[in-house]
Amino acid sequence: MLAVSACGRPDNDVLAEAEERAAAQKPDDGRIECAINGSVSFSRNCETERLEGEDGVTLIVRHPDGGFRRFRVLTDGRGLEAADGSEPANISILEDNKIQVSIGPDTYIMPARMKPAAEPSVQTGD
Repeated sequence: MLAVSACGRPDNDVLAEAEERAAAQKPDDGRIECAINGSVSFSRNCETERLEGEDGVTLIVRHPDGGFRRFRVLTDGRGLEAADGSEPANISILEDNKIQVSIGPDTYIMPARMKPAAEPSVQTGD
């Protein structure tokens, strides 16, 4: 589910906003696409739960087999990070307002609203 962009890392501000929105805007039924335990086939059978606390927002993704992953939603441009365990979460921005998060043998596709790219500034001579 995590395909690293061939053109380099995404803009940290764009990624942070995408991750925040992904955590805040789950589908109506709370389900997302996932490929669990090394599977290459995605199905829409993982459930999401968003918890807000003193330390910020935690996103829990529950697997159909009873397993789960917890992520901290970051606001510093890095997006999400694993909330427990030693495996890092790898994140990439996909088309159609989605992000892909991979951690260990599990991969998730989550909704996100992307911030439009800033227009380049034009400098004029005096």
